[in-house]
Amino acid sequence: MLCERCHERPATVHVTKIINGEKTGYHLCEVCAKEQGEVLNPFVAGNAFDFNKLLSGLLNMESSPGYATVQSVQLRCPSCGMTYNQFTQLGRFGCPDCYDSFSSRLEPLLRRIQTGTSHTGKVPVKSGATLQQKRRLEALRRELQQAVANEQFERAAELRDQIKLLEQQGD
Repeated sequence: MLCERCHERPATVHVTKIINGEKTGYHLCEVCAKEQGEVLNPFVAGNAFDFNKLLSGLLNMESSPGYATVQSVQLRCPSCGMTYNQFTQLGRFGCPDCYDSFSSRLEPLLRRIQTGTSHTGKVPVKSGATLQQKRRLEALRRELQQAVANEQFERAAELRDQIKLLEQQGD
């Protein structure tokens, strides 16, 4: 497909604009897109995208209007001395201990950004069933421990039986 403006070079940029509910789209070459001031790939060198600024904006939710600050005391890493405010400005930690030092602030942030606080990764197609069974067993064992701790012995017996059945299927 050729550029809709110059009709000379191949179109590599697709621009879609929605103005007052009306959608328009056109295809441009990179040269024409730059001339018109259309934003290109933000990850290409020379463009104004800065990942640290994006992360800093997410981390500075406390400074946005309407956000109540929960903790007025400045958090500081005991190992490197970095404060939480410095972390929000830089967008990266000073040392591995910062993860533990700022964990109370990171967990809510991670829950906002992604579905959970632990990385589970993708499940391979070939070994997916085995991995899912292992995860199910782990969850049942945790639930069993909780049922025993809460003295819910009938529920614990049901969970024990489910665990035995799953373990037999895995053999």
